[in-house]
Amino acid sequence: MELTKFGHACVRLEKDGRRLVIDPGGLTDATALEGVDAVLVTHEHFDHFSEEALRRVAEARPGLRIWTNSAVAKRLDGLGTRVVAVGEGDAFSAAGFDITVHGAWHAVIHPDVPRVPNVGFLVDGAVFHPGDALTVPDTPVGTLLLPVHAPWSTVGDLIDYLREVAPRDAYAVHDGALNDIGTAMVEGFLGERGPEVPARYRRLAPGARVRID
Repeated sequence: MELTKFGHACVRLEKDGRRLVIDPGGLTDATALEGVDAVLVTHEHFDHFSEEALRRVAEARPGLRIWTNSAVAKRLDGLGTRVVAVGEGDAFSAAGFDITVHGAWHAVIHPDVPRVPNVGFLVDGAVFHPGDALTVPDTPVGTLLLPVHAPWSTVGDLIDYLREVAPRDAYAVHDGALNDIGTAMVEGFLGERGPEVPARYRRLAPGARVRID
């Protein structure tokens, strides 16, 4: 399986000529959806979900299917059975990838800010995208897509999260608002110079690809 990082929170996974895209939002380059066979959307916030982009690619690719939570599924009304609402504990196959669903809610930003549904996706038992939450799956995770910068977390939260999930590798996502200084600060805490964490932490440049074993 090959992973490609796109803008902010979006990644594309490729295996056996099939393409699965997670969280193509308003900050995602349109090339992320080229040749896509299936899409997963964790939640409704604009940086993870672009209704316009998904409707456009669905029109161009009649075989495309989308899995997401019930709130996002309602926003895609009109696409019929091509959109499937899923929740915590569900399992399904998408474009040849085996998916399990973990978590139910977006992380708390503030008690006065309403929470929205958020589901995380574990792909082929190997790659976990939690969306906007620090969900800990009830199964081992080899590669964690770590949301490194958000109004609902601190670096301390991330250190504890990495220790609890204990992946082999952690790749930064949700980093679109960080400049070079912020990126270096986060890496200083999550990389080799910071407190001990069980994962090899890396930040991929947009368009960069890595092999997931």
